[in-house]
Amino acid sequence: MYRDLRENRAAHKTLGMWVITRHADVKAVLHDRGFSAGLIPQLVSEQAERLGLDGVDRIERLGRKSLVFTDNPDHARLRGLVNRVFTTQAVAELRPIATDFTARVVARAQAAGSMDVIADLAAPLPVAVLGEWMALPQTLREQIAAWTHDIRFLLEPGMMKAEDFIRAREVVEDFATALADVLAARRAAPGPDLISRLLATRTAGGDALSDEELIFVCIMSFVAGNETTKSLIGNGALALLHHPDQAAALRRDPTLVKAAVTEALRYDCPLQLTKRLSTRDVELGDQTIRAGDQVLVCLGAANRDPEVFLRPDEFDLVRGGAGHLAFGHGMHGCLGGLLAELLSEIAFAHLFELDLEPAVDEFEWQDNSFIVRGLRRLPVTIRSAV
Repeated sequence: MYRDLRENRAAHKTLGMWVITRHADVKAVLHDRGFSAGLIPQLVSEQAERLGLDGVDRIERLGRKSLVFTDNPDHARLRGLVNRVFTTQAVAELRPIATDFTARVVARAQAAGSMDVIADLAAPLPVAVLGEWMALPQTLREQIAAWTHDIRFLLEPGMMKAEDFIRAREVVEDFATALADVLAARRAAPGPDLISRLLATRTAGGDALSDEELIFVCIMSFVAGNETTKSLIGNGALALLHHPDQAAALRRDPTLVKAAVTEALRYDCPLQLTKRLSTRDVELGDQTIRAGDQVLVCLGAANRDPEVFLRPDEFDLVRGGAGHLAFGHGMHGCLGGLLAELLSEIAFAHLFELDLEPAVDEFEWQDNSFIVRGLRRLPVTIRSAV
């Protein structure tokens, strides 16, 4: 479908929105600040009104004050503060935590002779690492996976029914209340954790995150990072299983693990689609996108564009897949991309030290999202250590 669209209808309007599929066009839209990222919060408000719901003020603020959905000047302010903490060094310091967690999971799987890559590793790993980075209480960590799943539906408000909104409203309140208690504890006794560092962050002019902004940063770190990282690990593992020559190359040369993650991001990116709202008239190819038009940006299609990637439908670790748009582009490039790459590198390195084979012929893909592509399960059999 992506190939057909790129070749025949690269930019076309359907279902009330423009659909963009070529790499050059997708990159241009993501780079152009005339395309607003604030569409999803607007759609959340409209869907809540359509369903006759009230009491969703906190949900609306979560969208409107989150890095993912803000435009400048709000985005520049928030990003400038958060970037002081989400550094390359800070992410690198998480490697021992992620490595220890992954090694224990893989050792148990090796003893059992089998595992579900999704349930046993891909799903719990990002939650565990983020929970440790924030030094969250264990009772809170136990709630986060379920809470994140319920809140994630806010990223696709058109799919939400009244009961989904009601549940999301409850979860956002519970999550925010729990994190407010954590903030109070960190103020009293700061540590080296992420929340303490965010509390201490100031600009040269003395600006800082408000408590609610900091809470929203923490919530969205899970909402935006959990499902996508889980899907990246699962999709990449499946691609390696389906390409045993590439898996064998990775086993022979473990330094290829970074390339494996880059190629997994390009080949089968976890976030396939994102949306923008045009704030002015823009010429894109031979089409005119008008101010107020919605734009569906197909990241997955762009990452298979033969104008950029040679033999794009092949999974090839040595292609040098730089240029993929799996993490977006421009000022809204994924804040958590470095962490997602780190966790995936560690997962692939440990998994493909083993001789794995799929335990099923048919694979179950999640069907509760239009924008995220990921497996429900990935059962594998472990034949032996290599």
